[in-house]
Amino acid sequence: MSSEKTNQSWGGRFSEPVDAFVARFTASVDFDKRLYRHDILGSQAHARMLTQAGVLSEAERDAIVAGLEEIRGEIEAGTFEWRVDLEDVHMNIEARLTERLGVVGKKLHTGRSRNDQVATDIRLWLRDEIDAILVELNRLQAGLLQLAEAEADTIMPGFTHLQTAQPVTFGHHLLAWFEMLSRDHERLVDCRKRVNRMPLGSAALAGTTYPIQRQVTCELLGFEAIGGNSLDGVSDRDFAIEFCAAASLAMMHLSRCSEELVLWTSAQFQFIDLPDRFCTGSSIMPQKKNPDVPELVRGKTGRVFGALTGLLTLMKGQPLAYNKDNQEDKEPLFDAADTLRDSLRAFADMVPAIKPKREIMREAARRGFSTATDLADYLVRKGLPFRDCHEIVGHAVKYGVDSGKDLAEMSLDELRRFSDQIEQDVFAVLTLEGSVNARDHIGGTAPAQVRAAVQRGRALLAQR
Repeated sequence: MSSEKTNQSWGGRFSEPVDAFVARFTASVDFDKRLYRHDILGSQAHARMLTQAGVLSEAERDAIVAGLEEIRGEIEAGTFEWRVDLEDVHMNIEARLTERLGVVGKKLHTGRSRNDQVATDIRLWLRDEIDAILVELNRLQAGLLQLAEAEADTIMPGFTHLQTAQPVTFGHHLLAWFEMLSRDHERLVDCRKRVNRMPLGSAALAGTTYPIQRQVTCELLGFEAIGGNSLDGVSDRDFAIEFCAAASLAMMHLSRCSEELVLWTSAQFQFIDLPDRFCTGSSIMPQKKNPDVPELVRGKTGRVFGALTGLLTLMKGQPLAYNKDNQEDKEPLFDAADTLRDSLRAFADMVPAIKPKREIMREAARRGFSTATDLADYLVRKGLPFRDCHEIVGHAVKYGVDSGKDLAEMSLDELRRFSDQIEQDVFAVLTLEGSVNARDHIGGTAPAQVRAAVQRGRALLAQR
């Protein structure tokens, strides 16, 4: 019988070493080593709890806590040797601790398993990631409010079906983005509550025979609640799936914003200009200025959608409790968090630097009969049924298409051909300013409402 082992944490039951390829294939240290800070934090809290439970002496606790702190220093200095044969971040750190402390280092794992250890580490890591993402999201929303306030009076065409529909203000359009992101903020904050539940103490799947005090570790690690079932504690990845769902929605919103930025910077629209630092050129066409940042964010959305689908697929067939499948949870989760945070950062840097081309926007709003609904509303106020008004204005628009005139460019006599209810006062509602100012209610596009919404938005950010 061979005494050779590839992993001292579990090799006693085996009669031959793991195949070298299998060792590489099953190892996760290449990607899960980014959990090192949270693994050390969880281990230090576990050691402190074991001391209060009478399992470790104070001297052993102090040696373990200090030893782990020194290991963190090695990792951050780049002198730590990561070993594939030790499989993961947890065993690499524990092996180094044992190397430094001997028998005392071996006592750290008392009353826990890698199953509840990794579940704890991922939750601690994701909690910090959500906090960092929320910082970038808040920064982006603050930039949107700043630009919306500056452009509260800037008129542009509003679209449905990408066809000119009604005039709106650019500030109003930007505030639509703000609302989308506000829902993303709510989802991430709500998701964080379920992330912040502690599985540590579940051990492998059934709990432990040691007199652990889970409330102590819970408080030390800043968790809001303790997982109520050990089987679920080690096998639950709902929190990761929920995060990827929230991240997917946020990326979908950023992708929609990106699509509009790409359209608006095109020669066909020319609504805005993006500073050169957010664009690139062409290797062959010297005139090109490509909006690469929004294009790339639009493309990266697929990565996050893929992470969500991947995690759902990963979990759908697993029986309780922990299975090796769950090693595959980290890379998609890591990538989703990185992608969302970086995309938000790029947008937060870029949005305040957007330069609207106000005259081009205004001229575009004048085309496409964008005040047709205003004319119909005008006739309704004269006492006509809306459906009749709709038909009357439809005839007027047809005349405008044939004659090449917008409604506001027609004479009173021309307009009265379609209804004798039209009077000189009609021109006040056919102007772009008249159209946007008339929508003066909460959620409307009137400049006064845009400025009021900006103030509400700032109050919302201040409360977070």
